[in-house]
Amino acid sequence: MPALHDLGIAEAAAAIRMGDITAERLADALLARVAANTDLNAFITVEPDRVREAARQADRRRVSEGSAGPLDGVPLALKDNIDTAGLPTTAGTPGLADNRPKRDAVIVQKLLAAGAIVLGKCNLQELAYGVTNNNAAYGPARNPYAPDRIPGGSSGGTGVAVAARLVPGGIGSDTGGSVRVPAAFCGIVGLRPTTGRWSQTGIVPISHTRDTAGPMARSVADCVLLDGVVAGGPTQLTPARLEGMRIGVPRGHFWENLDTELAQIAEGTLAKLRAAGAVLVDGDVADVGALDNAAGFPIALYETVTDLNQYLAEHETGLDFAGLVAGVKSPPVKDILASLLGDMAVPEAAYQEALATHRPALQETYRRAFRDHAIEIIVFPTTPMPAALIGEEDTVLVNGTAVPTFFTYIRNTSPGSVAGIPGLSLPAGMTKSGLPVGIEIDGPAGSDQQVLAVGLALEAVLPKLPAPKL
Repeated sequence: MPALHDLGIAEAAAAIRMGDITAERLADALLARVAANTDLNAFITVEPDRVREAARQADRRRVSEGSAGPLDGVPLALKDNIDTAGLPTTAGTPGLADNRPKRDAVIVQKLLAAGAIVLGKCNLQELAYGVTNNNAAYGPARNPYAPDRIPGGSSGGTGVAVAARLVPGGIGSDTGGSVRVPAAFCGIVGLRPTTGRWSQTGIVPISHTRDTAGPMARSVADCVLLDGVVAGGPTQLTPARLEGMRIGVPRGHFWENLDTELAQIAEGTLAKLRAAGAVLVDGDVADVGALDNAAGFPIALYETVTDLNQYLAEHETGLDFAGLVAGVKSPPVKDILASLLGDMAVPEAAYQEALATHRPALQETYRRAFRDHAIEIIVFPTTPMPAALIGEEDTVLVNGTAVPTFFTYIRNTSPGSVAGIPGLSLPAGMTKSGLPVGIEIDGPAGSDQQVLAVGLALEAVLPKLPAPKL
């Protein structure tokens, strides 16, 4: 059997179920690894005694009552914007440091009912606003493949914890790419489900139109397992047949201005798909960038104020949006949120136009692309470049040219987020300097299981990344 920290979710659950290991032994091994790698700053809160007691309870329950479910005894990491009744939910910001929710988020309830154990709450970009996870309040999470580089955000701590083998899998949240960008940079798998498929109740919000939680793991099969537990579908899927499958390659927007080395890796993925018999169909998603720009930020920025105010009131925090923003420590996040208090606030008319006109147009252009090109999925690099150095908050260099950090990294992930369609990022390979890069597949709204089935098949032809050397 592999080392305990190398076990994936399904492997760990099977080993516990078969009696090869106990939940307590696995918890002890993972807690020791967390303690030995605190320099990665993956977690904000870990309470070892609580974890060990939950593991002992799982072991006792298994003897007296049998297994609680498909995740019985398996520790998972949760992004620290997901409510937990037993642990603080800080959203990575000082104003919520003492926020102790009275109940678990709905998705946490489902994970616990399946037997999972919460190992800890993971570092994130402050209030989930950004892609670097350079959190001025709790410190930056560090990429386990290169600790001077970002792990991606905003679910960066979860990505670090899973990639560094501190935990078999975890849950992040994704508004514009916050599950898939860390998955790409940390060399793991991340799924953004169709919006609304996973309950958003009990998660510190940005935008109820755009937000969703999603699974992060080291294999597609483990993402299938977590998705099945939370969404109520199958916990195992048969890999799709790549031979004869029509896969769209939207060269416009998604494949433009890529880092040279990343582009070579991505083209290699297309070659592997061709070799497996897939039919690659060039065909763009018309006007995708313009429609994303017209819809995405007016919706997110308008809803941030109203949705956060509602969360703060329901959780009896004693704060409103202005009071919360006053305590924000990370300059880029504070600048954006503070602007929403004054003249830069999104007008109601602009929000309604984005919601009623531009977003439906974006959703329709995706539907047309899938229909008119007769394709099942589209494929593209998750991000245009590998992970930047920590501290490159404003600009990064792509092939020697300075470009905006935030907008560059979400360029490919944002449109699908705003449209609400499912997207899966898989490890595609590594640069010569050892940085992982990701490839993403998106499908029509509601096609999550098909996207995951294609992901299982694609994973089988992609290289298996080595674990980071900690």
